[in-house]
Amino acid sequence: MADRRGDESGEEEPTIAEDVVVTKYKMAGDMANRVLATLIENATAGKTAISLCEMGDSMILEETGKVYKKEKELKKGIAFPTCVSVNHCICHFSPVNSDPEIKLNDGDVVKFDLGVHIDGFIAVVAHTLVVGASKENKVTGRKADVIVAAHTAAQAAVRLVKPGSENQAVTDAIQKVSESFKCKPIEGMMSHQLKKYVIDGEKSIILNPSDAQKKEHDKCEFEANEVYGVDVLVSTGDGKSKELDIRTTVYKKTNVQYSLKMKASRVFFSELSNKFTAMPFTLRAFEDETKARMGVVECVKHGLVEPFNVLWEKEGEYVAQFKFTLLLMPSGPMKITGGTFDPEIYESEFSVQDEDIKSLLSQSTNRKGKKKKKKSGKSSNTSES
Repeated sequence: MADRRGDESGEEEPTIAEDVVVTKYKMAGDMANRVLATLIENATAGKTAISLCEMGDSMILEETGKVYKKEKELKKGIAFPTCVSVNHCICHFSPVNSDPEIKLNDGDVVKFDLGVHIDGFIAVVAHTLVVGASKENKVTGRKADVIVAAHTAAQAAVRLVKPGSENQAVTDAIQKVSESFKCKPIEGMMSHQLKKYVIDGEKSIILNPSDAQKKEHDKCEFEANEVYGVDVLVSTGDGKSKELDIRTTVYKKTNVQYSLKMKASRVFFSELSNKFTAMPFTLRAFEDETKARMGVVECVKHGLVEPFNVLWEKEGEYVAQFKFTLLLMPSGPMKITGGTFDPEIYESEFSVQDEDIKSLLSQSTNRKGKKKKKKSGKSSNTSES
């Protein structure tokens, strides 16, 4: 496969030690931020989840289509299809045309989640907002608690994911911050190391692990020139996810080989193999959605594709998510994705009380040798979600 050339030929994995790789990551990150900003602007009452998902995916393809036009072999595009998960829906809600229509209402807690890649170098981002909220119409109560908790936990994480630190420290900090706001991280949710064409690398950070997950999850140390997609999901409920009767629409191709029996499955897998790399995709992207729905079943059954199931909290609870991409540069971590977060919109009765966490949050995230750039006219909020 074209997207695995480096691994198969024994070539060294390209890393951010190379300037050209950093450029591609930053390019993907800038695009992800622009798409997210457009989605945030369009998240108004009456808009449908599917229209926003289509808008996000279309814009990713449009943005990536503008670069590296002469390099025909260079792949680029969607690294994770746009998902719009509302209120107690945790993640991966990316409906297709045949699904029931979901409209946004004022007061809904909306999570956008998407990814962009340039030449296999991935930038992911997620952000939470409340429809209709403003400084004049502030968010209060449990909605404010969970959003401020998740955002604060993400701010703690960005200071802990650095060379020499361990994943367990990040898990613990997110747990402490969430509990300060009487909230819980979503049990077992993972953040992964990102590599070329790999969105779920071997090094990872786990949220709120069960006793069994604590035993199974490997401890690791972050190293220079690594890249991470750090995903913080926090709930007002007990943090336990479940699947409801909502069809999965997001999948990822695996390296498993199997001789498919059904013609519909073979046609689906052929289109999948021609259209997509190892990145997650949505059934919306197929020419015939009905046939794609038929064909994917056998592929999932035999492990040729892996589902990203839609997960839910209990009805009446709220879930907030903030995700960012972090390059562990020698001069310090570089955060390349994030949406604008205005803390003045949210009023929570809780705050962080733990002295160690308060001390951590007071630390600057400016990288070495980059102090002059702080004086530019741009708001720092754009990289603070």
